[in-house]
Amino acid sequence: MCKNVLVLMAPALSGRVLEPDVLTGAAVAFTTFCAVSAAVYLCNDVRDVEADRHHPTKRTRPVASGALPAATAVRAAGALVVVALGLAVLWSGELAIVLAGYLTIQVAYTAGLKHRSGIDLVVVASGFVLRVVAGGVAAGVELSLPFVAVVAFASLFMVAGKRYSELVSLGPAAATRPALLGYSMPWLRGTWMVSAVLAVLGYAVAAAALAPFGSAAAACALASVPAFAGGILRYASHVRAADAGCPEAVVFGDKRLQVLGVLTCASVVAALVLG
Repeated sequence: MCKNVLVLMAPALSGRVLEPDVLTGAAVAFTTFCAVSAAVYLCNDVRDVEADRHHPTKRTRPVASGALPAATAVRAAGALVVVALGLAVLWSGELAIVLAGYLTIQVAYTAGLKHRSGIDLVVVASGFVLRVVAGGVAAGVELSLPFVAVVAFASLFMVAGKRYSELVSLGPAAATRPALLGYSMPWLRGTWMVSAVLAVLGYAVAAAALAPFGSAAAACALASVPAFAGGILRYASHVRAADAGCPEAVVFGDKRLQVLGVLTCASVVAALVLG
């Protein structure tokens, strides 16, 4: 669910998040994405149940452990998709299109793209980008292309870092995720390093565009750049140590990373308020 908070990025950066229509649109986007992403996870768990049972951590998932029958999971997924798309259509045709696109990509991912090395990174990262787009179209606010680019590169950084950690930690057991067999350590290392650099550079450009240069708002926006860069570097330390196989565990388990995240957000909020 924490991934779906990204739908709030465009409304928040617009400075109009407290307007009734914008706030309602953001809430609809968040709710519908929570529903469809949950449906995707359920279907993935059903499809990968045998592989998950041989995975050191995934074996505890509800379907793999037997706590949730596969048939029940499929029915629940179908109901979630119907409700989400219905609500999206009622609110915004554009939101419905984004959701449908997300679902199409996820179906293709589950059907085989998840086993294609390289492509799987792009597909997973696209899910984060589509969340940002969904928030923008649902709230009726203009999307900032630089920030969308930052989300894309930061997502690719995290996904490549996850694969890197999995390749190191799983070793011979990497066959539980076939795509890993097509990767090499140098390739993944180069991918997450380049993505991290591009994410920081893109963020610097986006932050500089938040307010006129020389203003107090611009100073606050630029102050967020070193905090953001520090967060990327801190997360990269986990990737290098090969313990970034679960991004959520890294984010919620690293106090320094959390502090850097709070500083980044606080600086951006200050820039928006002063601007």
